[in-house]
Amino acid sequence: MKKLVLASGNVGKLREFGQLLAPFDFEVLPQSAFNVPEADEPHVTFVENAIAKARHAARLTGLPALADDSGLCVSALGGAPGVFSARYAGEPKSDQRNNAKLVAELQGKADRRAHYVAVLVLMRHADDPQPIVTEGEWHGEIVDAPRGDGGFGYDPYFLVPELKLTVAELPHEEKNRRSHRGQALAQLLARLRSGA
Repeated sequence: MKKLVLASGNVGKLREFGQLLAPFDFEVLPQSAFNVPEADEPHVTFVENAIAKARHAARLTGLPALADDSGLCVSALGGAPGVFSARYAGEPKSDQRNNAKLVAELQGKADRRAHYVAVLVLMRHADDPQPIVTEGEWHGEIVDAPRGDGGFGYDPYFLVPELKLTVAELPHEEKNRRSHRGQALAQLLARLRSGA
């Protein structure tokens, strides 16, 4: 099997990507297995941050690398919190404080449209001139009161209108099938199947 480094320390992502990429003869390993520190994410776009993370991991390990960058974009807030979704309310990261800030910022605004974004980047090596880049979006709207016990981040406040449920109310399998990350991953797998 070919080794592939995941530019993340997230155990859930490691398991998910590992299972999905195994049929393509990839063994997915966390960057922590190589003592790779987290990359800086100085950019204001998801794609630039994902490329920076993948390049960083590929350069320090000498292996192909996979990275993702994702977040929530709210129409009435000009796309915020965007790439700052995890730290919207500052340091240390806090889902509770991020959600409180989001609801406060939307007070009195009629437009509640929002979408999750996920960008995946697969770099064959650090100087890969044509990495595989895929992107998924999941559209919904923000509600004022949290609903559901599942998911994380903004999921209890992100309503999927056609289901009349928040992401936190969806079964795990349903969330993965519909999600922004699930869409980006399906595109990545399609590209790999086509021999990209």
